[in-house]
Amino acid sequence: MKKFFVITLCLITLITFTGCEKVKEGKYKEGTYYGTDVYDSYGKKYVTTAVIYVNESGLIKSCFIDSTYNKDGVYSTKKTLKDSYGMKSTSASKGVIKGGAEWYEQVKVIEDKVVKEQGIDWVKYDSSNTYLDSVSGVTISASTYIRAIDNALKEAK
Repeated sequence: MKKFFVITLCLITLITFTGCEKVKEGKYKEGTYYGTDVYDSYGKKYVTTAVIYVNESGLIKSCFIDSTYNKDGVYSTKKTLKDSYGMKSTSASKGVIKGGAEWYEQVKVIEDKVVKEQGIDWVKYDSSNTYLDSVSGVTISASTYIRAIDNALKEAK
């Protein structure tokens, strides 16, 4: 009898703490959405791509950003280049990120923020309109990334 009482009490406690949790509903349609933005840099055209995954509850569950890049005459992407993209020292010289951060590390901060905030309403620009000033850990020019994300999210609405 004592065993039955303990098991019943455990079940009631479990139901109480898990059964009352309200599932958050998002504002997007379920699916995977793609957005792009074409931009010029030093006389060359590049493409930024954003991929947004929205779950059945309408919530953004993942955000992926990458950009084409030409290094030494070879086209690749900035994420593929990883540390060889060579942004860490430039980032460190700005003095915002202690020790600096590579491109893919800074983009990860943006990707995570999009998921956490469920969109890009949080984006604010500084006076030059090119750097995110509301995200700690980001010094990269982000306009093309935000436009690609925005294009993907327009499809998700």
